[in-house]
This record gives sequence, C-alpha cells and structure tokens, in this order.
Amino acid sequence: MTKACTLQLHVHDTWHDVASVSLMAFAEAGSKAATYTAYDMTWAVEHQDARAAHALGCQFPVQLEAVLLKHWPPCLIDLLPQGFGRGELLRCLGMPETARDAADWPLLMVGAGNPVGNLRVKAAAAWLAEHQGPLHGFNDAEVSERSEVFCEYLAEHGLFAAGSAGVQGEWPKLLLTRADDGLLYLDHTLPDARARQHYIVKFGRGANERLAQVLRHEGPYMELAQRLGLRVHAPLLLRERVLFIPRFDRRVRVDGGVERLGQESIASLTGRVGEYALSHDEVCWHLVRRCTAPQAEVLEYLRRDVANLALGNKDNHSRNTALQRDFDGRITLTPLYDFAPMYLHPNGIARRIRWRNNDGGCPDWARVLDAVVELSRPHEDKGERDAPLQREPLVEGLRAMAAPLTEIARHGVEMGLEPNVHAHLRLGLEEMSAAMAHLT
Repeated sequence: MTKACTLQLHVHDTWHDVASVSLMAFAEAGSKAATYTAYDMTWAVEHQDARAAHALGCQFPVQLEAVLLKHWPPCLIDLLPQGFGRGELLRCLGMPETARDAADWPLLMVGAGNPVGNLRVKAAAAWLAEHQGPLHGFNDAEVSERSEVFCEYLAEHGLFAAGSAGVQGEWPKLLLTRADDGLLYLDHTLPDARARQHYIVKFGRGANERLAQVLRHEGPYMELAQRLGLRVHAPLLLRERVLFIPRFDRRVRVDGGVERLGQESIASLTGRVGEYALSHDEVCWHLVRRCTAPQAEVLEYLRRDVANLALGNKDNHSRNTALQRDFDGRITLTPLYDFAPMYLHPNGIARRIRWRNNDGGCPDWARVLDAVVELSRPHEDKGERDAPLQREPLVEGLRAMAAPLTEIARHGVEMGLEPNVHAHLRLGLEEMSAAMAHLT
C-alpha cells in the first residue's frame, strides 16, 4: 500500500495537484499516524499565505515550508468517510465493518474522490473513475420510492458509498445532481456541463418512528431557523421518507460550469484530531482570528447555539458546523445544516460542545458574551492587531430572537411542528425567549 497521496483542489473548472501528504508511521495508526505535508512549489508561489479556497484549510495556509505533524492534517479527516458511508465502503472493500484505525488510510484512498467542498484525494478520484458504472438518470419518484431499478443500479455498481455517499453522519445519504434533462444522477457520474442543481439526499432509517419524526422535522426546522434570523440556504423537500437538501458548496454558473467552494468542519478549523471535547469558547477564538467578518460570524454562531438549545437539537458535534471558503478570500460559516429535534433520537444524544465552565444545558448568556468579547482581544505578543468584538451588537442580535422564539412557542404547530414535539419544546422556547429579551 502506498504511504503517500496527492491532494487536489478544484479551481477555475480544473482539478489541480496542490499538495502531497506522506505517512511517517504505519498506516495502521489511522489518522493518528505522523505525516509530512508539502504544497506544490508552483502553487505555493502563486497563492502564498492564502487560507480560503486556494488552501487545504484555514489551519493549513499555502506556504513554501513543509509541515510535520504527529497526525494527519485535520482537513484530511474531513474527507474520510464516516458513519453509514464508512460502513458501506468497508463492505465494498471486503473489510470488516468493525475495522477502526487500520482502515482509515485505505478508505481515504478510495472514498475521498468526490467529497463535499473543493478538496479531494487524487488516488481516490482515479479509483472512482475506474469503477464508475454507466451514466443513468432517475426521476424523483424512483429515488424517493427507492424503486427496484434505482436500488439495483446502486448495488450492481457499488456506488452507494464509493462516489456519491461521501457525506458524514449516520444517516444513509447520497449526492445526487439534477441534469439538463430533469433527471437525477449520482453526482460523480454527471459532467459539470450538464449539472443544474446539486442535492444531498437523506434516506429514512428503518422503522423507528422517532427517527422518522426527526427526518420529517428537518424541513420545518429550517424554516424556523430562518424565522430566528439564522443563515439558511434553501428550503428542504421531503418526498416519502427521503429528504432532498440543496447543496451550498456548489454554484452552477450561467455558462454551464460548476464552482466548488471550499468547506471544512470546525474540527478542522480548530486543528483537532481524534476524540476531543471542543468548547464553544475555543471555536469562537478561531472564528475571530480566521473569519473575514468576525463580528457577524460570532453572532451567527451564538444564535445557532440559542436555537439548538431552544429547539432540542443536541447533536452539535464538531462536524455539524463548518466554514465556507471562496475564491475571493472570504471565510464564513456555511449556511445551517443538520438542524433537527435530535432529542428524539432513540439512543439518546448529549450536547457535545459546551461553554467552558458555564453550561449545564442552560448557559448564563451574559457571561457567554463577556467571555467571547474577552477572548477576542488581540494579543500583542502574538502579533495580533485586529479590534476585539463589540458586545452591544451581539446583545442586540440575540435580543432580536426573543419575539420569533415566542411566536414559535405559541404557534409552532401551525409552523410545521408535530403536536408532541411542540408540547415538549414550548416551555423551553418561552424560557429562552425571556432570556434573550432580558439580556444586557
């Protein structure tokens, strides 16, 4: 097995070889294996110091010097299939579904050929091209009803995981693209010139009613998020037990091309590898120092935490929030995704990311704001010069959530919440509304 790979970025309609990663330890160590990573010399000269879409990640700016790490570059872990997609791909490779660290590098070499964002592993893209089945379009009903012809196509060509399921998470998902003929194709099989709309398509899991209820609420929850002033991309569409989620990492141009935007999780942003309990404070520290407009992005991040708490979305792990990086140098939070009443999950899900020393599920928001403003203060000894965050605009931005929180508490069923979900959330919504209204 090769112990090195080439990383490619999609820029101006072309995939470019931009960097290489070499393992300095046994591949069996998985993402904990030491690595040597270097940008291509020409790329480094042309795009030196870039951190947006021309870079591997915010924590991996374009530079001439190679980087030695005791683990994989964190942005590489974003490309590694996880959850349902990991299990499917392990079966495709003839490896046990329980395979852990030792399977990471082989999975990366075949499963990172068509991920979300504009970064991929060249060897995985080549493997995908070699195993690609015939181009086949399906209508919406065939997909939403999981018709026999649709399922047989996936099974016959082993494509469920290999090229169009490179999406994180436990739910079965596919990357599907609507073409100029109106049909849906597996994303990696369709030429960009024919693409008209890109989707992440999430399928219901088994017969558990609580999981089905979570899926049914994702569409209404996105509408509630918009009411609350959160950054939302587009409405979601549920057909049968299949949810169509418009993608925001792809932009179809009027000339027929597709622009792929850079995307990385906050796990990558903070440079964390393995099981590590992030705090919101740590995330905000990085948002302040990496985002183009820190004041706006920190407010957006705070609003999302308020909404998660008020609406019972406990699944706030470090890959359920991400940054978007474009070719004009802008670095922002992506639009909201994976926003649902995860308190319903039958396995029970705990709130992963919390405010340091101020979070028992009900933070003191005045203390949160004090901490965020304090951590934003520049450190002269580190060469930081940017102005700290302003507290009052953060207060005003959170206060603006009070009225819509009250409206959801009173009229949530009319807004799409099922009665038992609304009844469960109503008191918490009212309390959160009061907390926001009286914030100083």
